[in-house]
Amino acid sequence: MNTESEKYIGIDMGTSGVRALCIDADLSVCHRVKIAFSAFDGVRSDPAVWTQAVSHVIADILSHIDADDITAIAVDGTSGTMIATDENGSAVSLARMYNDVCSDTDVLEQISRCAPNDSAVHGVSSGLAKAIELSRLPNAAGVAHEADWLTAALSGVIGLSDENNALKTGYDPVLSAWPEWIDKTDMDSSLLPTVLRAGQPIGPAIGKLAHALGLSESTLVVAGTTDGCASFLATGAQKPGEGVSALGSTLTIKLLSDVPIFAPEYGIYSHKIGDAWLAGGASNTGGVVLSHFFSDDQLAELSLRIDLSVTQGLNYYPLLKKGERFPINDNTLEPKLTPRPASDVHFLHGILEGITAIEKLGYQRLAELGGPALVSLRTVGGGAKNATWTQLRGASLNVVLVESNSVEAAMGSAILAQRGAKEAKAALA
Repeated sequence: MNTESEKYIGIDMGTSGVRALCIDADLSVCHRVKIAFSAFDGVRSDPAVWTQAVSHVIADILSHIDADDITAIAVDGTSGTMIATDENGSAVSLARMYNDVCSDTDVLEQISRCAPNDSAVHGVSSGLAKAIELSRLPNAAGVAHEADWLTAALSGVIGLSDENNALKTGYDPVLSAWPEWIDKTDMDSSLLPTVLRAGQPIGPAIGKLAHALGLSESTLVVAGTTDGCASFLATGAQKPGEGVSALGSTLTIKLLSDVPIFAPEYGIYSHKIGDAWLAGGASNTGGVVLSHFFSDDQLAELSLRIDLSVTQGLNYYPLLKKGERFPINDNTLEPKLTPRPASDVHFLHGILEGITAIEKLGYQRLAELGGPALVSLRTVGGGAKNATWTQLRGASLNVVLVESNSVEAAMGSAILAQRGAKEAKAALA
């Protein structure tokens, strides 16, 4: 295969559906496709629905791209979504989804007692808590994250995960190992997967799903990642100090750092990305507050009327209900959205100032904890389209705003596939 014909597939398992794209060696998109989970019988948590959706997007790509040209493939999944598997790697349960909570208080209390404070396993939606619950099911011989299971279906190699998906299940990316304290919980560590680096080569596409779809055995399957990490990779940020803010329903910030930052008291943890670290957290503020008060049309019209030469100075902390995760971790923190000006333009301006102040505090917090100062900022999510907000944020954060190369998580997974292929090729040289 010559370099000009090499193609790479990235698959993004989203919250409502699957997106996939195929890129060439220059990262140009050759083909993209998406399908909603609602197109299939079953529920979002059913692995059979995952298989149907992934089969659809891969088959669509292969109807446009020669299978022999597909050099590598990678899958990202929603962080914290897990299933139980039998000894053959087949699913023996519906998934515990990323936002499902553990109702067994004994499990949560035991994790709280055994896990270090800086571990990502704490909280009612703990990945480790889900793994413990799943491990108790009949015929459970292992637990797998969403991306793990689909990667195994493509490669035929079961019992593998990646450092990003395994983080919330208790994996220690600093030590590159499952920590000893996990054995003190009810988790049978023998059921946990072997963890690889995100993008690490696994092997040829010889799994049942790969054969069924007609993928070539020359196609390399690489270890996947989470949807959040894939979205970061897609933007093109790659140097310490480069940040990405996701202005969606909630505000999420990520900063590339040369050192890991774990500070649960501020809702901060770090993923390993290559030789660097992706540090950040997620606030409860964001677009959900804006959409509560304004329609999309109102937001567009009112934003154009905002005078950025004037500061509202309302000092809002825009939340819809009590409780915050980051950059203040306080489940008793009250929203502050008063006083409300008579003018909707001024009210919206005040909310945008409030969300921007939280974003600024988030990056300042990361720097205070040992991370690099923010040197450039990319933005993804619906809020990135608001030019007035973008101008306000640039002035407030006093940083260069850079356009993202892509806002698609599937692009991040495709880039990961390309990196894995380069690593495999270098190992053979």
